[in-house]
Amino acid sequence: MSRSFNIVLFEDYTPMDVFGPVEVISKLPDSVKINFYSENGGNIKGAGNTKIETLPFFALRKSDVIIIPGGWGTRKEINNDALIRKITESANDSEYVLTVCTGAALLAKTGLLDGRRATSNKLAFDWVQEQGDQVKWIRAARWVRDGKYYTSSGITAGIDMALGFVEDHYETRVAEDIAHRMEYNWNRNT
Repeated sequence: MSRSFNIVLFEDYTPMDVFGPVEVISKLPDSVKINFYSENGGNIKGAGNTKIETLPFFALRKSDVIIIPGGWGTRKEINNDALIRKITESANDSEYVLTVCTGAALLAKTGLLDGRRATSNKLAFDWVQEQGDQVKWIRAARWVRDGKYYTSSGITAGIDMALGFVEDHYETRVAEDIAHRMEYNWNRNT
């Protein structure tokens, strides 16, 4: 099986929100294609001056999985109507949607999480919750799956969620093997 994983980026994203799940995905036994997209394409700078070359949104087609990281940039991007529209369109066209940290705020702003269970970074939880008052927010959760939507708490919880995604769509053995090869203590507390 081959899957496409498309990651939506914006200025001032949190690198671990991106690279933690990417590390998990890159170890899948099947062929995967990982692409990075941003509103206009080009170099996008994350925290700590981390830069990723991205493709422009107009090139983003149907995805198997989209990943939306968090970071301080979400506070600005929550008011970016073009980004929210693209997330809405991409999420509707994708088989699965994964958010890390405050990336859940961007997805909540689309209304697609309304009536669904979700979580986010505990240190920004109140702000994230304000972006989707119809979402069934679960403050204590490390990560949550509701239908095709996976949301995780802050930063390293994205690794736990990505391993949970692997367990759900491959096998527990595959997820455990990836965690072992990463020397990562997988927190399965959902």
